[in-house]
Amino acid sequence: MKSEKISEAVVRRLPVYLRYLNELQKREVSTVSSQELGQKLDLNPAQIRKDLAYFGDFGRKGIGYDVSYLIEKIRQILKLDQKINVALVGAGNLGHALSNYNAFLKDNMKIVAIFDSYSPKVGMKINNLTVQPMEELEKTVHEYGIRIGIITVPDFEAQNVANQLIAAGIEAILNFAPTILKAPPHIRIHTADFTTDLQSLAYYLDNGKEEASHDDNEVDG
Repeated sequence: MKSEKISEAVVRRLPVYLRYLNELQKREVSTVSSQELGQKLDLNPAQIRKDLAYFGDFGRKGIGYDVSYLIEKIRQILKLDQKINVALVGAGNLGHALSNYNAFLKDNMKIVAIFDSYSPKVGMKINNLTVQPMEELEKTVHEYGIRIGIITVPDFEAQNVANQLIAAGIEAILNFAPTILKAPPHIRIHTADFTTDLQSLAYYLDNGKEEASHDDNEVDG
């Protein structure tokens, strides 16, 4: 792997590559070119080659990438070849959905504990896990070697939950609350912002029609 700092954009594209490579493997496709990857993923093939070259020389000229080998290498880069235990805080509807999402059972990344501060939810069973009180967070994080926390609480509770996760020893947080969290520099936080994604998606509605109309006007003029 090159010693230069890898940008977040590159790291975020690696799971995209991995997902499609896994699909190819299921279809028993043995090799794939950067051109094929670029076409399917709507990315520049040169960008794909550059992204992968940060971590090593995985392709062969004139042949492309060995699908199984590249899957193995990307999994190693993303540390998915290691067991990564995850804690989820917030046993509401979204917490239920995430806990039951089978993708978390793959790639050695697994939710092993669920917490909630609302006492009626404590003791509930979700996907074979018992919802625990927040008072047990630090002990459980240490006991299970939990490294990642997921926050699915209301925005006004999110920062307090993040503080508790960090104090307990969590190294990274996936935040689903619609708010910006503050954390020490060594703690990595990614925010899944449904509202922003939906609002930005709305921009593209009818854009095709508007562009066609604009082209027609230019022709008429």
